Amino acid sequence: MTFTGVDRDERGEVLRVESFAPERGQGPPLHVHHLQEEAITVQEGQLVWQGQDGAERRAKAGETVRFGPGEAHKFWNAGHEPLRVTGEVRPPGNFEYFLTEIYASTARNGGRRPGLFDAAFLTTRFRSEFEMLEIPGPVRKVLVPVLYRLGRALGRHERFAGAPEPATDGTAGGSRDQFT
Repeated sequence: MTFTGVDRDERGEVLRVESFAPERGQGPPLHVHHLQEEAITVQEGQLVWQGQDGAERRAKAGETVRFGPGEAHKFWNAGHEPLRVTGEVRPPGNFEYFLTEIYASTARNGGRRPGLFDAAFLTTRFRSEFEMLEIPGPVRKVLVPVLYRLGRALGRHERFAGAPEPATDGTAGGSRDQFT
């Protein structure tokens, strides 16, 4: 994913992104943006998406899919050719920071998934904005807070010293983290 900039229009700030999924099946896990609206426009290829109801829907080049705040979703490359999309997230909140850090942690952890302490920090700190629903509920509610506290005690959160405050309304810099 490439973050191409933040613009302002009559509805406020919007973060613009481009994404490329060269292989069939690539895409993010089931997740929800609690404060942001996400729109994805297919430029090339074919996109399949699912909401929390599990029904699969398709979009082809030129079509746009929109997910409102609180609407669980995942999407992936459904074709045999590469998928290229552009997207918008409004208001941006901490979307760029969150994903940049998730991707960096994944790279540090061998490329398959983010490190446990990093994921616990990011999903806890920014839970007002994002939730990864493919992580089972008991893990999100019990294990992640334990990993968060353990990571803090072990000094594993130092790399996030400059992290922005969580948003409470879609703008970065909202309320303090309750676990700090």
